[in-house]
Amino acid sequence: MSLHNQTRSILKKYQILPLRKRGQNFLINEDLIKKIVFLAGLEKSDQILEIGAGVGNLTKEIAKSVQEVFAVEIDKSFCRILAQELKDFKNIKIIQDDIRDFEVAEVGLKDYKIVSNIPFNITGLILKKFLTASIKPKSMLLIIQKEVAERIISLPPAMSRLSIMVQFYANAEILSGVGKNNFWPKPKIDSALLFLKIKKPFLSKKKEADFFSLIRAGFSSPRKYLLNNLFKNGMIKDKKQGEKFFKKLSLDFKIRAQELSLENWIELTKIENGK
Repeated sequence: MSLHNQTRSILKKYQILPLRKRGQNFLINEDLIKKIVFLAGLEKSDQILEIGAGVGNLTKEIAKSVQEVFAVEIDKSFCRILAQELKDFKNIKIIQDDIRDFEVAEVGLKDYKIVSNIPFNITGLILKKFLTASIKPKSMLLIIQKEVAERIISLPPAMSRLSIMVQFYANAEILSGVGKNNFWPKPKIDSALLFLKIKKPFLSKKKEADFFSLIRAGFSSPRKYLLNNLFKNGMIKDKKQGEKFFKKLSLDFKIRAQELSLENWIELTKIENGK
């Protein structure tokens, strides 16, 4: 029986219908699932966090390659399915929780990786939660909306607050496209496999906070010149001072926020703080 038919059969058995509002689109391509596990670079000693385990199609394949899988699922009905269908896997821990409330420290996760087909409607929230967490994952391999993945890896002149935030904390790479036919129910949009390799911290907490304050100010009105945004939001005392900063970094006075690279923003933060 194909994985597609197995998935439908399981849901019929438990009399459950997938909910679009929770992004319940299940992977039904066995070759793709094996490819995801391979590309994640999993090792036998790994602890893996999976967000939105669904019926466990990806969960059980991950479990074959690692020490432990922590499968977080918000839906009580699907937790019941997981508990029954994956009962032979002793290295899978099923956790009923909203990922927005979940804390890795509470389940003993320290040196872990994330591998997930995440709900598209909370992609930004998941990225921010784990990239800024005190206990960060070593890496993240996520199936996300293709358009969002492309925004994340974008370079000047098409940067955004999202791309800067992700690239600040991780090296980001799209490993593969994922067509809508790989899911059931079939979503309306195509996806991509996004791999994030988490970087070691290179700024202090204080400087990191200053960096993101500068980003918020710079993108407050994306169509306006960056210099005007920084002045308007009090990040520089006067435009002459700002022009001095920009000149030191060889930045055009009429440059916009989306035209700066991550490195430009870091240098601008250092100068703005008098470093």
